[in-house]
Amino acid sequence: MRPLQAERVLIIGAGIAGMAAAIALRRTGAAVDLIDIEPRRTVTGAGLTITGPTLRALRQLGVYDEVAARGYVGEGIRVCAVDGTHLRDIPTPMPVRAQVAGSGGIGRPVLYAILSAQVLAGGVRPRFGLSVTGFTQDAAGVDVTFSDATTGRYTLVVGADGIYSRTRRQLLPGAPQPQYTGQSVWRMFVPRPPDVERRHYFLGGQVKAGWTPVSATAMYLFVVERTPRRLRAPQELPGALAGLLEPYGGHLRTFRESIREDSEIAFRPLESFRLPGPWHRGRVILVGDAAHPTTPQLASGAGIAVEDALVLAEELALNATVPAALGAFSARHEQRCRFVVDRSIEIGRLEQEQAPPQMQTAVVERALARLMEPL
Repeated sequence: MRPLQAERVLIIGAGIAGMAAAIALRRTGAAVDLIDIEPRRTVTGAGLTITGPTLRALRQLGVYDEVAARGYVGEGIRVCAVDGTHLRDIPTPMPVRAQVAGSGGIGRPVLYAILSAQVLAGGVRPRFGLSVTGFTQDAAGVDVTFSDATTGRYTLVVGADGIYSRTRRQLLPGAPQPQYTGQSVWRMFVPRPPDVERRHYFLGGQVKAGWTPVSATAMYLFVVERTPRRLRAPQELPGALAGLLEPYGGHLRTFRESIREDSEIAFRPLESFRLPGPWHRGRVILVGDAAHPTTPQLASGAGIAVEDALVLAEELALNATVPAALGAFSARHEQRCRFVVDRSIEIGRLEQEQAPPQMQTAVVERALARLMEPL
């Protein structure tokens, strides 16, 4: 069904949330403009862990088969002690009707390439190096001024411009700011050994370590560290990461020994905040990290961003007006997104307290079961 009032949509931000929104909204018949402040496509980070509910959302978006072919899909999470001893497996079954695996992973550049191809196939041509300097809205639409001094009028504006969203600052000047959670994360690509079939956590040590397969031959290694917020020079990273992995056994010992001075390692502080709802005013709505930035403990940030796009497109098709559709979106999806943010922060707190592994995994297991529920 064609949306009744969303004939022309501006999406600000060409990351996962923005590209998913462009794909979903184009399929409803809306005309879509997609812009990004970066002068060219930039992709940061090593890889993404993908839960079963996220795989379900990617299937609904139409890209699951390609994600499965170019990434990794499987079942379960293996929990190990610091020395590599197998403690237990967390099951990740999805309902049969979902037609997806229960767990997965993919290189972030690969996922961006898959989504970008779908955006282009839908007739959307992203414009890079462009931002919004201001907007005003009335009952019928939103007038937007761009950084190149051009203007446009839209029936809907979607702010998908990340945790430091300029759209959020313009729309909600008093909104909370990102806060450091007390943890930072390290990531690097490593070869996938033939005997590795699933995601792994190593719990019970000073840091949480583990890996996610992202293809038939590659994985990304992660280490989550409790530390005062700090920046690290690139030349510091190899030695510091090797030091954190010193106590760990199993394949982590091999990965540690493979770290070299020129190893590509990503390091970033983890930030989050809880944005009061609703996440829209008039005809402007925030989605993805602009509305609900979350830490990676539940591996669901990308998933709820894709769900945002799916739910928004469905509600625009079902409702007679844009404001009514945005209200329906809020009623249907905000609580689910907050659940992901809250549980991720809870898991991070337990990690920092060095809570027993069974306490940490219990929160993960309950949260994943909740997220398996239909949107």
